[in-house]
Amino acid sequence: MYIPHTYPVALLMMLVSMLCWGSWANTQKIDKTWRFELFYWDYMWGILGCALLFGLTMGRTNPAAPVSFFNNIEHASSRSLMEAFAGGMIFNLGNLLLVAAISVAGMAVAFPLGAGLALVIGAVLNYMVSPAGNRLLLFGGILLICAAIAANAMAYRGLSKGAKAGAKGIILSLLCGVVIGLFYPFVAKALKGENHLGPYTVYFVFALGALASNFPLNYAFMRWPVTGSRLLIKDYFQGGTAAHTWGVLGGLIWGTGTICSFVAAYTPMVGPATSFSLGEGNTMISAVWGVFVWKEFRGASGEVRRLLALMFTLFVLGLVSISLAPVLR
Repeated sequence: MYIPHTYPVALLMMLVSMLCWGSWANTQKIDKTWRFELFYWDYMWGILGCALLFGLTMGRTNPAAPVSFFNNIEHASSRSLMEAFAGGMIFNLGNLLLVAAISVAGMAVAFPLGAGLALVIGAVLNYMVSPAGNRLLLFGGILLICAAIAANAMAYRGLSKGAKAGAKGIILSLLCGVVIGLFYPFVAKALKGENHLGPYTVYFVFALGALASNFPLNYAFMRWPVTGSRLLIKDYFQGGTAAHTWGVLGGLIWGTGTICSFVAAYTPMVGPATSFSLGEGNTMISAVWGVFVWKEFRGASGEVRRLLALMFTLFVLGLVSISLAPVLR
């Protein structure tokens, strides 16, 4: 099983996590006619495929070792297995609420509210489960990133002053933030204790939990959609090869970021609070895509551009602060 032995390598994995978590949604935006409920089925297959890919390669660098992928699954405690499985189920509910909130209220509301709330809840709970790093730098960096998220929200609002988020969009955004903030502590607990799971096996069991919960949850979203008409299972099979491929690719991208986050969290010098907090900087990565690739701020006023500059400055400062937390104890 591959685990980084130096902090720069662990930091690189956390940055990859942030990049992947902030980039996977681009695969959903490519085909705007393909509903998120249908996209999400292929997205889940990508997540499971990524778990198998990493588990059977980086998780088995020494097949005879106790922490090797198959050995770890065989000898893991039922407690760790249940915690990882529950973490996947909770994540899936939160992520479905996130994409539903985006479809109703747009990224301007869903990402700042959802990611900001998830960052605060998740960081505090993860630190309680496994305290590691300089608390002042860690939570100071979290506050800076929350301020950056607020500036991002203000910039979006300034770009589209006529747009208003209804109660449904705000409620979905807040719910997704609470739920996403709760899933990572289950993973952190599964990585600790007697006969615990390693990061590659945690992610595999986590993916199984997410997939199992997706059948009732996503089917419910199809039957009672938050926006648009009701969908049937047969609608999924009417999609073209490209639509299905983009969904699987989105899952692979998110899964790569997640396994990097879990591996970094497993490293004693980092811990889950720092790894999760850096990963939740994904909101700023999605903002970078929106500004420089999708040109969402084309024609923006000077005030909006200043808010964007403030957002990126706060984000970089927060990122540096969280990055230094494990090494400046």
